[in-house]
Amino acid sequence: MKRKISLLPFVLFAIFIFLLNWYVLSGLLIISTSSLTTPLFCLFIIAAIGALFLAIRRMSAHGMDLFFKVSSHLLLTLFAAEVVVSLFLFAGDVPRIFTGTGRNIYWVDLSFLMFLLTIVLFIYGMIFGKYNYQVINHVLYFDELPDKFDGFKLAQISDVHAGSFNNPAAVQRGINLINAQKADLFVFTGDLVNNKAEEIKPWISYFSQIKAPYGQFSILGNHDYGDYIKWENDLEKAKNLQQLKAYHQELGFNLLLDNHVEIKKEEQHIILAGVENWGLGFGERGDLPKALAGTGNSEFKILLSHDPSHWEEQVKVFSNKIHLTLAGHTHGMQFGLEAFGIKWSPVKYRYAHWAGIKSENGRVLNINRGFGFLGFSGRIGIWPEITVIELKKTV
Repeated sequence: MKRKISLLPFVLFAIFIFLLNWYVLSGLLIISTSSLTTPLFCLFIIAAIGALFLAIRRMSAHGMDLFFKVSSHLLLTLFAAEVVVSLFLFAGDVPRIFTGTGRNIYWVDLSFLMFLLTIVLFIYGMIFGKYNYQVINHVLYFDELPDKFDGFKLAQISDVHAGSFNNPAAVQRGINLINAQKADLFVFTGDLVNNKAEEIKPWISYFSQIKAPYGQFSILGNHDYGDYIKWENDLEKAKNLQQLKAYHQELGFNLLLDNHVEIKKEEQHIILAGVENWGLGFGERGDLPKALAGTGNSEFKILLSHDPSHWEEQVKVFSNKIHLTLAGHTHGMQFGLEAFGIKWSPVKYRYAHWAGIKSENGRVLNINRGFGFLGFSGRIGIWPEITVIELKKTV
């Protein structure tokens, strides 16, 4: 029996879009007296929505081609700008409820100035922001860290999503910046591709340049399993995953799949473990006990686990203490504000802690904001990240 799809969410969303555009138009008519304003505005909105519907219908034959990307990003930018202008218009309209006066023309002008600013920000994010690589440094202290590893540095990137890249020179700048950190160890915490292994092939010569004295290690993320597209059969999907694992080897990455290695420095060592993707709502494949089999509770351990919900649900309370977990997955939703003491992104409503360091129960989690981008071909306020962590022995 087929499950019935409720039309109510779609109806409510359509009503919201109608009211949003009506409210924006009401403000626009304050600063424009032309008789063409209303028909041109309506024609533009209908054309933008129609273009996206056409692009979606073409997806089965053409995929997410240039037409889809242009139409979807145009509508997303327009929608965000309309929300911003509506918020400012509403802030100016609230006093009218009590005073009964007409709209303040200067406040309306400010509202549409913010409309234009929002469009400029989105354009910047789509052209420059998505390659605006930032190095984020952390110094973390641990009582149990072996003496020989005091000052040991590791570099982390996550969520490459190679199928989204379109600027080789910009990607090369990011690779150069990784190597410039001169980290002792390099780790990649999943989502090498969007859907198919072949997406990384044009970029192997770039990411294979990443080198660290103690090696390069990686894990898989939820997108790496090919779960989000339709395959001819299960065999083709399995072959794709095997090919992706082979590409990790070509990159010079030691892929950890529910196992661990010892990173040795003279007579001392630390444990580096990696699990297959485990995430609430994104596939719970990883086997933590298997990954740490044979390790002792007193050994210093670093875990690579793509989805931070794994840390929240299992890792931070696991009996075999894991001192540091490195994750990614959230991207910081590629949109938000991290300035002036403010740290906000819409992704916080899905993940309470969505970027940077968190410590609980003697365990530490770091969530990398991602090296690439997915869906929205841009970043605004949440820039692509290269994490550098220096391990220090507590004195």
